[in-house]
This record gives sequence, C-alpha cells and structure tokens, in this order.
Amino acid sequence: MSLSLKQLTVYLTLLCLGGGAGVLGSRYLMAEQQVAISPETVPAVLRPLDPQPSGNSSKENLNFIAEAVKQVGPAVVRIDAERRVSQEIPEAFQHPFFRRFFGDERELPRPRQQIEQGTGSGFILNSDGRMITNAHVVSGADIVDVTLKDGRKFEGKVLGKDTVTDVAVVKIEANDLPTVRLGKAEQLTPGEWAIAIGNPLGLDNTVTVGIISALGRSSSQVGVPDKRVSFIQTDAAINPGNSGGPLLNAKGEVVGINTAIRANAQGLGFAIPIETAERIANELFTKGKVEHPYLGIHMVNLTPELRKEINQDGGTNFKVTKDNGVLIFRVIKDSPAAQAGFQAGDIIEKVGGKPVSTAAEVQQNVEISEVGTDLEVEVSRQGKTQTIVVKPGAFPADE
Repeated sequence: MSLSLKQLTVYLTLLCLGGGAGVLGSRYLMAEQQVAISPETVPAVLRPLDPQPSGNSSKENLNFIAEAVKQVGPAVVRIDAERRVSQEIPEAFQHPFFRRFFGDERELPRPRQQIEQGTGSGFILNSDGRMITNAHVVSGADIVDVTLKDGRKFEGKVLGKDTVTDVAVVKIEANDLPTVRLGKAEQLTPGEWAIAIGNPLGLDNTVTVGIISALGRSSSQVGVPDKRVSFIQTDAAINPGNSGGPLLNAKGEVVGINTAIRANAQGLGFAIPIETAERIANELFTKGKVEHPYLGIHMVNLTPELRKEINQDGGTNFKVTKDNGVLIFRVIKDSPAAQAGFQAGDIIEKVGGKPVSTAAEVQQNVEISEVGTDLEVEVSRQGKTQTIVVKPGAFPADE
C-alpha cells in the first residue's frame, strides 16, 4: 500500500485519537495545520514502499567478478586438437618364429594409428585472430578447431609452440574479434582476487574464483622440472580443459595463463605469468620458435646444513665457504659455462649485475639475457670474488 503525505498525516491523527489521547490528537491537528511533516519523521513501517527495480537494472547488480567476466569472456576460446598416435606392433611378432605363421610379410600385423582428441582453452590477443594457449594443448597438431563464445567456429593454424615454457600461439582468419586486456603479474600480491575462465571437462565458458595464493613458484616446486617458468599459484579451481585459459585480476586484466595442473593437488592451480607468456608469444609469432639462453650448470640453494654435509662428505674436490647463496655443483662438459671457466664449487652472487640468492633467480636472469651475447656472472670461488663473462647458448632439446 502506498500513502501520500497528507494521507499519512490523517492516518497518524486517527491513531492518536483512537488511543484515547484526545487532547494530544487535537494538538497534533493544530500542528499539522502549521507545519508539514517530513517523510523522514514518519516511522519506517508506515513510509511508502520504494518502487521495485525493473528488469533492466541487472547491470547494477553485477559484482566485480561478473564485470570482469563480461569484459573478457567473449575473447576466451575453446581449442579442440587432434593428434595421430601410432601403436607399434609388439617386438615378438618380428621374431622369425612368428613370421612362419604369416607367410608373406604383407600379412604381418602393421602399425595402427589412433586419433587422440584433446580440449583446452585460449584467449585472443589481437582482433586479427592471433591468440595464445598452452603448448601441451596443441601438442602434435598443426591445425586445431577454435570455437568462440558466440558459437562461431574457425580452423586455427598453430604458428609455433615452446615446450620449455608451455606456451603456443594460434591464428584464425577473422577480423574485429574481441580481445583481452593484459595486466602485470609482477604487481600481484598474495591474497588478492583471482578469476579463471576456461572450458574444464568440456563445460564451456566456466568461471571460477579464488585468490592469488603465492608467487614465484619454481618449476621443480610445481612438479614440472623440465619447464623454465616461475609460476603463479592460485586456489581458483583449475581442471583439465582450463589449460591455456586466462587468469584475471579484479580489474579483468589477464595476469597469467592457467596451466601445470598437478594430478595430486587439492585446490591448487598454477599459471604462467603474463609477462613470460607475452614475450614468448611475440617470438613465436615473428620467428616460429624460441631460443632460450643456456649456461650448462646444475645449481642448488645453500643452507648451513647443506654446507656442513658437503664439507664433511669428502666426495667433492671443493669446500663450501658460505651458508647461503647459489652453489654450482656440476658444470656440463662443453657447455657455455664450461667454456667460460665456471667450476663446481663456485657460489653465484650476481647475474647481469643483479644480486641473486636462489637458483630460481639465477634462472630468471639468465632467461632474460640473449643467446650469444656477453653475460657477466659474479661468483665467489674459495672466498674470493671474481667476474666471469659467458656467452649463453641456445637451450638444447635434450636437456
């Protein structure tokens, strides 16, 4: 029921009169003739009801997560890849004993091929159809099927993939496509919001939310030691099919590529920082491949306990002189490091002029150097500091 101000005045007067307070009621009537009653002075239960919002006000009800997804969602794609897998004939069938039963060699069982299908996610970087995903999503495929959120389907060409960072780029022939906005993973803070979009388990356009759990997780910590990435950790749900999709901050900016799902993880997800992904993607678009700088050393983070163990063991030809830092315990033969003069027992203090305290930091600084270009590395050798100039080589495929 909606009442006008005048109707409310009369209603209040009647309430007063009905309560037996006739004098009070007559005084109230006199006061009503002299001053107007403000709606704010009327008890809330008696105030007119505000009109209900119309169906067109849904935009006002969107929270920051919904706003971010609304902006980025159209640029997130589904990627379906097919790869042929050969099934080799068991070696036993090649034995002369079995050949007698088949006669002509043409009757021998032949390798069979199976087609494996995989589904992942990706997102559009440029309106001309250039997009990014995980290398393992398109592994073994040169052509993939790309489905946009609006239902349109395209044939996508894989322009390049880098297994070392698990980044790949795909191109479709289209124009005026929706794109994402890139943020900065280096500005993230653990505890802030994280939003993941992708196609997990075949459920397209799925949105999950959580927080940034940690930064700078090394490849070995994540369980993929063959990668050269410092990962973002999040508790936003990431499942098979999310790989290659974007991880967003609260502003709807892409700060990472969802990847590296551990089979035994409970509520843990990982993403490649967008700075790394963008740098690799640009090289793949222009060159079709990526050359990663490589020194050829095996490193370990020093602790007082490790120092004591190494010095007491006697199995090395060097003594550790520090309780912390990055110890080189092996130099690969004929590697750039070996040619430059690195030795087992050297403790790395700076790379490219930047102080380092962990093996992950050493790797990060080597990664941003250039193949074939001089790189200064400062080491402590038996308590004395010296600078070694090394020319990083290209990361070998078998390392």
